[in-house]
Amino acid sequence: MDWFKLSLQLNKFPINRAQKALEEIQEIPEKQYETYLLEKRKEIVEYHLKNNGFYKDFFGKSNFTTWSEVPVMTKPDLQQKLENRLSKGFTKSTAYIGKTSGSSGTPFIFAKDKFAHALSWAGFQDRYQWFGIDLNKSLQARFYGIPLDLYGNIHERIKDRISLRRRFPIFDLSEEKMEKFLKRFQRSDFSYINGYTSAVLLFAKYLASKNLILKEVCPNLKLCIVTSERLFKKDKELMQTVFGVPVVNEYGASEVGLIAFENPKNEWIINSEDLFVEILDKNNQAVPYGTEGRIVITSLYNKAHPMIRYDIGDSGILSSKSTAKRPILEKLIGRTNDIAKLPEGKVVPGLTFYYVTKSIIEDTGSIKEFIVNQNAPDSFKIEYVSKENFSKNQEQKILQAIETYVGKNLKVTFERKDTLKRSKSGKLKQFTSDL
Repeated sequence: MDWFKLSLQLNKFPINRAQKALEEIQEIPEKQYETYLLEKRKEIVEYHLKNNGFYKDFFGKSNFTTWSEVPVMTKPDLQQKLENRLSKGFTKSTAYIGKTSGSSGTPFIFAKDKFAHALSWAGFQDRYQWFGIDLNKSLQARFYGIPLDLYGNIHERIKDRISLRRRFPIFDLSEEKMEKFLKRFQRSDFSYINGYTSAVLLFAKYLASKNLILKEVCPNLKLCIVTSERLFKKDKELMQTVFGVPVVNEYGASEVGLIAFENPKNEWIINSEDLFVEILDKNNQAVPYGTEGRIVITSLYNKAHPMIRYDIGDSGILSSKSTAKRPILEKLIGRTNDIAKLPEGKVVPGLTFYYVTKSIIEDTGSIKEFIVNQNAPDSFKIEYVSKENFSKNQEQKILQAIETYVGKNLKVTFERKDTLKRSKSGKLKQFTSDL
């Protein structure tokens, strides 16, 4: 039975039509692809100007002339009643309704028309097939959070069952829990892992401590997909070693679907079929390939709700090898608002602070995971999970690295914890700032 198709069809998502549409888009020659993107962008803007009062007001006029005049949309712009943002002919009952996780601090409810949602899923299925994963037949080991309330928990588990997913709840990541995870792999025929980077990495470290290769325990395993959190090169190498299968990076967001997916050549291919992805500077001008900027996304098919020139809150770089049909994400730098504001006005990406610390901590071999929090311009706290406290020598090494690569005269404290606080969805935010 085609479980993937069945689960979508039960919710009246036209997956067959979406898959056919995806195939037709993919057949468009490279020479004609720029025209395709131009036409779809114009079409979706004009549709919402005609059918969406919220967007017409946001746009500031009723006619479209050039793409550069289209205003950039941010998450705070969407923090108002969904009913005010729906296009004519759509209601909460006739569209797919979702909610962002709020990990950026700006949660909101969004809508997608059912064809657009089905097209997103067709894109996921297409990419998974690059690695021999069939969503209709392949069993997923899912390292995600799960609602704790009774209704939400039951609802999510039913969805998992229908969608060939088996949940590995990640709110408790103790060694005892990891042992239970391992036993599930021993008795179940999982084809792939899908989950938050930090949780999957912890499981990989547990396997490494036991000198185990997961594919030897679970022979049908073909792939590991990590998402939602930063994947560092060393962590990827560790995962691939202990899992015995390729580890690929997935970049997506609930409000727009699949943004980019890593192919077997380790290229992060952007979804150009139903999205238009731009890299913009602070003046909302497109930057050349190879230049860092804000990632701004247009959903080309979502008629229920405008997601047009939507600043997703991340920064990144497009490769110089990119084309209109085949854009390549060279680097995902991270949240544009995740910055450390230091004394005297110096600003550094928060992940710089995290990365420097990580390079030292990895040498200890005993740290399961850690986070960095800025609580004052010159003050930071590093919380970590380990059986033992840092030695004075270890602390000094970290302090020296921070002074070299981040800044001088910074106060850093260390706190060992049994567990680290995760979001309601189970994500681990690696750098936070109270400023």
